[in-house]
Formats: sequence, structure tokens, C-alpha cells
Amino acid sequence: MAKPFNRALSIFGIYRQLKPFIRPYRLMIYGTLFLTFLGAITAQVNAVVLKYTVDEVEKLTKLPSPMSEGIHILIVISAILLGKEIANIFISFGQKFYGEKIRINVSSVLAQSAIDKILTYKVAYFGDENHASGKLQTRIDRGIESLTKLVQNFFIDILPMFSNAIIALVIMYMQNVYVGLVSTIIVPIYFYVTSMQAKKLGGVRRQLRNQREQKTSGLLNLINSILVIKSFVREKFEGKKQFDLQMQLMESQMYTRKTSFIYEGLKTFIEQIGVVLIILLTVYLVLNQQMTIGAIMLHIMLFNNVSSPIRQLHRIYDDMNDAMIYAEGYFDILNADEEAEPSGTLKETITSGNFELKNVNFSYPNGTQALHDVSMTIENGKTTALVGLSGAGKSTIINLLCKFYLPDSGEILLDGFNLNKYDNAYLRDDIGLVLQKNHIFQGSIEDNIRYGKMDAGFDDVQEAAKKAYLHEQIMDLPEKYNHDATQLSGGQQQRIAIARLFLKNPPIIFLDEPTASLDAIATEQIKNSLDAIKEGRTVVIISHSLSQILDSDKIYVMKKGHVVENGTHDELVQTNGTYREIFDASARSLNLDRLVNSFRDN
Repeated sequence: MAKPFNRALSIFGIYRQLKPFIRPYRLMIYGTLFLTFLGAITAQVNAVVLKYTVDEVEKLTKLPSPMSEGIHILIVISAILLGKEIANIFISFGQKFYGEKIRINVSSVLAQSAIDKILTYKVAYFGDENHASGKLQTRIDRGIESLTKLVQNFFIDILPMFSNAIIALVIMYMQNVYVGLVSTIIVPIYFYVTSMQAKKLGGVRRQLRNQREQKTSGLLNLINSILVIKSFVREKFEGKKQFDLQMQLMESQMYTRKTSFIYEGLKTFIEQIGVVLIILLTVYLVLNQQMTIGAIMLHIMLFNNVSSPIRQLHRIYDDMNDAMIYAEGYFDILNADEEAEPSGTLKETITSGNFELKNVNFSYPNGTQALHDVSMTIENGKTTALVGLSGAGKSTIINLLCKFYLPDSGEILLDGFNLNKYDNAYLRDDIGLVLQKNHIFQGSIEDNIRYGKMDAGFDDVQEAAKKAYLHEQIMDLPEKYNHDATQLSGGQQQRIAIARLFLKNPPIIFLDEPTASLDAIATEQIKNSLDAIKEGRTVVIISHSLSQILDSDKIYVMKKGHVVENGTHDELVQTNGTYREIFDASARSLNLDRLVNSFRDN
């Protein structure tokens, strides 16, 4: 059972996790850092120029002809400010462009890394309710969005602002140590209040993440279940469930906003105290003739550069907290190495395709024991049928033979080698699997059939469709083989899955209710095709259709995870056991007596 996502991740933890993703772009990062340094220097120009201007104007007002004497000062000031603004255009563009380029590249790598990682995880990972598709999608999407926003904030917002603040603080100290100390004291107080805010909201933000995941997952489930909902007239019931989730989400959101407003008001108050203290101190120093009037303006503007990050910090800190919360879920997915699908290294040619199960026990991750001490032999060139009521463990056998799961105890042999030792891709490349409900990918019919053999030509695709008795129906469609496969009926989609099998042409075939979605005529057609492809192959079939199992070479009867009988159809009918009960029930459900009488009457 997978663990819940509750590991706290600090900003330094995020940096360590992100480091491999941003390392390839370190040259761009160094360039951005250099531009940031230049931008921080130019940001102080206005304050220095204003001090110089005020002090020079004060001197000029004492001269007999201040205007004529001051023209050169105006020219110099104008040239400096204009040059600074022109330089800022290029610096700001470079910062934003390269910061955005880093963000986009990191976003792409993060998204692809999550996809590549998920594809390596075992099937049991996706069976966990904590890993439902809606929840995983939310964690990945929100995690990438938050992480890339953090990268963007760092290079476009945080780094420039704090570089600006540090350089402004250095200049303040160079001008007057006492003013610098006052500015320095205010900053840690503000950061302490901000950290209290983060601590107060930390648990609520995780709760918000879980509630958003439940909301997304619930909506997807509602859409997928719409026919059942309407058939049972449960619209109000499902609407109430979603309403309750929305109210819980709204309550959490309101709590975070109320808390944020309180702390933001407190932080604004602290910032204004700093401004007042700077004004009082600089005025005192001017009156005490330790500072010029221009220095008052210099320090006020420099303190504005120091406090600018403080004014923006609450917004950035919110983004950082979101990044930490959603990064937890994203990196939990990325770092679930214990969920990686185990694979052997054996790539021996499957010479005969004989399987042997010896005392196999298996339980699903939710604790349900599906198989109890199961032993059976599946021979090459023969068809083995698995028969039993729903939940007997038939599909579980196929899951184990495909190595989607590993047995808890016992062993499975293939051609004398333990199945666990086989390389997964090598093994599955020789297995053709048709399920009761097969997934159809978004795309054309041709692409969906070609999924069975990616390098197949169009003629091969057509031939496979013909064997699956699908070609004529495809030719009746407006776009023929380019038609959207997801728009086909359930029976037609099932034929696509069977066509994939014909195209792949594997030595081992597993059929789990392959004709469940087909009508009687289509079932007969597909049965004839399957009978042809079975020759000389290892075939395991699960079916409730009598015609599919009557001519099997070996039948294993399963009940509640146990193999209770085995033999041929004729042998099992004579035992009057579980198989006979199932056979008689199937005959009654088909109303065979009346069918036979109908043939006699004709």
C-alpha cells in the first residue's frame, strides 16, 4: 500500500530536487545573474542623482545667477537618467527573456520526467486510490505550475528585488551607519512575521491541495458515470456530494485569505514604522549638521528599494508556499522508486511457451487475497481455458503471467525459467493480450490497430482488420481508416483490439472475454479467426461463452482463488462438480432446450 503524501518539503529541499533540472541551463542562469547585478546597480541611480541634484541646487540658490550656473547640471542629470533608462530597457528585457526561457525549458523537462517515471511504475501503483488518475493529474499539473512559477519568480522577481535591496543597504551604510542599522533591524522583524504566517497556513495549504484533488477526481468520476447517474435519477445526490466538497474547499480558501489579510496588514504597519524612523533619524542628522538635505532624499529612496521586496514578499511567499505544498505531491510521484516495476535480465528465446504455476499465492495491494496455493500447467500448442464465477481469480492468473503483478509466494516458470527473471519488455513483446474492455487511444482507427506493431504497413493493418471482421465496417465510415476510433461502438472497439492481436502475431495469446461486446454473428466470425491464429501457440482463454471453452485442450475450474477441478470438457461434465454447475447454468441461461426443439421442428 502506498504511503499518503504528507512529507514536508522546505525551500532548500525544493532547490535540491530542482537542481538536476536547471543544471543544463547554468550558462543562461549565469547570464541572468550578471544582468540582475547590473539592474540592481542601475536601480540606485535615481537616489544618488536626486541627492546630488538637491545638494547642488541648494548651493546654486545662494549664487547671484543660479539658472545660468545650473544649466550644465541639468544637462548632466538628464544624460545620466536617460542613459540609465536606455540601459534598463536592455537589462530588463534580458532578465525577463532568459528567466522565461529557463522557466519554459524547466517546465518541459519536469513534465516529461513525470511521464517517463510513471511509465516505469508497476500496475499496483495505479490501483491505489491515492493514485487515481484525477489526483495524479492534479499533482503533476499543479506541481509543475508551482515549481516553474517559483523558478520564474526567482529570476524575474526575487533575485532582482533582493539584489536591489542589498546594494541599496550597502550604500546606506556607506552614507551613514545609524540609518543603515535602522533599515537592517526592520527587515528581520518583517521576515519573522512572514514566517509566522507561513507556519499558520502550512497545514491548511496541504488540506487545500487534498480538497482540490478530491474535487477534480470527483468531477471526472461524475462525467464518466453520467449514464448510471441518470438511469438511477441520482442527479441531486451527486450534486450534493460535489456541493459539500466545494463548501469545504471554500471554507479553507476563506481561512487562508483571512489569515493572509491579517498578517499582511501587520507587515505593512512594520514597513511604515521603518519609513517614519528613517525620516526622523535623517532629519535629526540634518539639523545636527551631520547630513545634507539631499541625503534625506537619498536615504528615503534607498529605504524604498530595501522595503520594495518586503512589499512584494507576501505575494512571492504565497507562491513559494504553494510551490512547497504542490512540489511535495509532484516529487512524491517522481521519487517513488519503490514503485518501479521490477524486471529481470533474461532474454532467452521463448522456444515452446510452456507455463507452470507452482503453489502460487497472491494478494492485491488493498489486502484482498485473490489466489490460494494455485498450481497449473499451460502447454504450448494447446488452448487452456480458465472457468469460474466472477472474482474466482481468472484474470489475476493472466495478470501474473504478464508480470503485471508478482506472486506473494510460489513460483511461475516459463520454459523452465522463473518468470521473474525475464526482462519485462522482452516477455511482453511475445504476448498478445485481448481484454473484455480494451483501451482505445485518441486517434485514427489505423493508428489504433498499428499499435499492435508500430512499423506495420497500411496493407498489414487492413489485413488485420479483415481478420477481425472490421474492414467492411471501416469502409462504410466517412473517413474510413482515418476515422476517430473513440467514436466507434463498443463492439467495433473490441474488434480493433482483436485486430491488434492479429497484427502483432505473438507466440503467446491471452484472451479475457475477447467477444464479450460482440453480437452472435460477430462472435462466430471472431471465433473462427481466433481458432486459426491459435494453431501452434500457447493460448489461455477466459470466457463465459460455452463455444469458446468446449474445445479447449485443458480447462481449469476456479472458485474463490482456488483451482478446484481440471480436465477436458467431457471429463469435467462427468464429475458433476463446479464445472457441471456452471455448464448447466449457462445452458439454462441460453434456453438450449427450446433452441434444440426449434431445430427439430424445422
